[in-house]
Amino acid sequence: MSPAAPPYDAVLLLSFGGPEKPDDVLPFLQNVTRGRGIPDERLKEVGEHYYAFGGRSPINDQNRELLKALRESFDEIGLDLPIYWGNRNWAPYLTDTMREMAADGVRRAVVIVTSAYPSYSGCRQYRENLEDAAREIPGAPRIDKLRHYANHPGFVGSFVESTAEALSKLPDGSAIAYVTHSIPTAMNATSGPDGNGYVDWHLDVAASITAELERRTGQTRRTDLVYCSRSGPPQVPWLEPDVNEHLEVLAADGVPGVAVVPIGFVSDHMEVIYDLDTEAAKTAEKLRLPMARAATPGTDEKFVTMLRDLVVERAAAERGEQPARPCVGKLGPAWDDCRHDCCPPLRRPTPQKEAV
Repeated sequence: MSPAAPPYDAVLLLSFGGPEKPDDVLPFLQNVTRGRGIPDERLKEVGEHYYAFGGRSPINDQNRELLKALRESFDEIGLDLPIYWGNRNWAPYLTDTMREMAADGVRRAVVIVTSAYPSYSGCRQYRENLEDAAREIPGAPRIDKLRHYANHPGFVGSFVESTAEALSKLPDGSAIAYVTHSIPTAMNATSGPDGNGYVDWHLDVAASITAELERRTGQTRRTDLVYCSRSGPPQVPWLEPDVNEHLEVLAADGVPGVAVVPIGFVSDHMEVIYDLDTEAAKTAEKLRLPMARAATPGTDEKFVTMLRDLVVERAAAERGEQPARPCVGKLGPAWDDCRHDCCPPLRRPTPQKEAV
C-alpha cells in the first residue's frame, strides 16, 4: 500500500541558491547582503571564491541531483506528490516557484529546507521568506516546514559512514574535527526555543557520530566542534575556533592526522569546497598534518530516504495520527511548528555565504 499524502498536494525544496556563471556572482552577492550596506568592492573580494571555481557555485547542481533522487525515492513507494524547487537568493527564486505552485492548483505543501539545524539564518529566515512570498501571490499555498533533521538517523548515519571512510585514510589515533558554519554568538544565544540551540544540536550530532564509531572500533579519539566561513565586522563576536586555527593546535599537540567532518552542511557547496577542500587543506599541508575530509550527505540513500520519510511523517501528524519520530542523541525529535519568538533576527544582520 502506498503511503498517504493528504493533506499535502506538493513538496517544495527550498535552498540558498548560488551563481551559475561569472556574471551572476556580484548580483548574487548583492542579493545575499541586501540592506546591510556592504560595498561592492568588498563583495567582489568575496566573489573571488566563486571565480576560482569558474564563477559557478555547485549548490544549484547539487539541488538538481537531490530533486532527481527524491523523485526516484518517492516513486519507489508510490508517494505521488509533485516536487518544486525554489531558492532564497538566486533562480529559481522562491516567489516565482510559489507563483507556479499556485497556478498549478497547489493548496498545501510541505517544505524541505536544505538546512538541518535551528538558527535564525538556518530556519526562521527561510520561514520569513515563505511568508514574504505568500503575501505577493494571490492564492498562495499554505506551506509547512519539516522538523529539524540533524539528529535523524538518516542524517547522522550518512556522516557515520563518511567519517569512517575518511578515518580509514589516516594514521591510527587521528582526531575528528566536526565543522559547521560560524554564526554570531548572539544568534546562537537565541537559536531554538530555549537558546543555544545551534551549538547544542551540533554537539549532540557530533557525540552521536563519535559514539557509533567508538562502538564499531572500540577506539576513543580526540573530537572537537570547530567553525568556518566567518564573515561580518571583526568587532562582532562569532563562534570559534576557526577550523584553520584548530588545525594549528592539533599539529602543535602532535596529533597524527585529522578527519574533517562538515556536519553543518547537507552537500558540498562553496563553504565545503573552498573553506575546507581549499583553505583548510592548504593549512594542513603547510603543517604537514594528514587530513581527510568526510563527504556530506548529498544524495546518499540514507539521507534521501530520511527526507522522504519525514514528508510521510509530517503528513501523518497533520492528519492527527501519532507517527514514529526517529532521532538519535539526547535532545529528542525536533518540534513541527516553531514558536513565534524562536530564533529571532539580530538587530544588525551580518553577511552570510551559502546555507548554514
